[in-house]
Amino acid sequence: MINDTEREAIILNSAWEMIDSMVNWSVFVKTERMDPSNLMFQTSGHARLFLILLGDFLSEIRAFKGERIPLGLKSAPSNARPSDLTFLFHLRQVCADPKLGADTAGLSVAVEAFAGWLEGEFTATGVNLHSIDVVTDLSIARYRYIKMCGDMAKHNLARLATNVRHLHKLLAAAGHPLSEQQAYLAVETFFEWFHQDIFIYHASQIGEFLNNIRWAIYDYLQPEFRRSLHVPARSTADFPKYSYHVPSPITEPVAVAMYWDAMNRSRSRPYVQRFVIPDYMKQRY
Repeated sequence: MINDTEREAIILNSAWEMIDSMVNWSVFVKTERMDPSNLMFQTSGHARLFLILLGDFLSEIRAFKGERIPLGLKSAPSNARPSDLTFLFHLRQVCADPKLGADTAGLSVAVEAFAGWLEGEFTATGVNLHSIDVVTDLSIARYRYIKMCGDMAKHNLARLATNVRHLHKLLAAAGHPLSEQQAYLAVETFFEWFHQDIFIYHASQIGEFLNNIRWAIYDYLQPEFRRSLHVPARSTADFPKYSYHVPSPITEPVAVAMYWDAMNRSRSRPYVQRFVIPDYMKQRY
């Protein structure tokens, strides 16, 4: 049975690993500037990969066929807010009852900033769904359109029934009650409009949110890293070694491995510098 300290090590390392896979200089064009006006993807393929990985980060981790949720993670409550149906829910558990550190203020601020932004709604005007001959304004939460586009980037039409239902409701709310078959026809043009325009615009700000969370995890773990790191007696000048004093509550093999991974990540500063996208690049949508 995974205990709270083990769960925290799993959560922090998993979040850090997921963010590393998204916000890095193989996905984005590298910049040394501390105040970049925006982040540019290396290629359209990298933009699609980022979207798919982000969709996974914003997905709820559920039990499978009555089994326990993997890695001892907790389930979101039945009345959960949208951002609690993402990995942010698990980071909130760390902030509420920290085990490996004492000060989660910075992490909480970073998590809540992203959560609040995700739950905000905007109206995309003049959306041209030419495949069904509809031009309309669509009001949608950022969380919802990103999840829809992430699924559309990853799956074929046969596996998009849930997202088709979301699109069907959006169009009905905008005054275009269509059949389910027409909603299926609108999927491709919806993806083109929201991915190639709106998501590409949002990507810089999303990168900032994720990078802030990564840096906050790094800051939170630094006291534990300094406590834990030590040089074992068997280390020599020719064969230097290091080790960690793993907290006594952490005994499960997967938690021990993830604790080590988190400490190894903590040995150096995150490789993407802290940055803030200017406000004028955040005012649309």
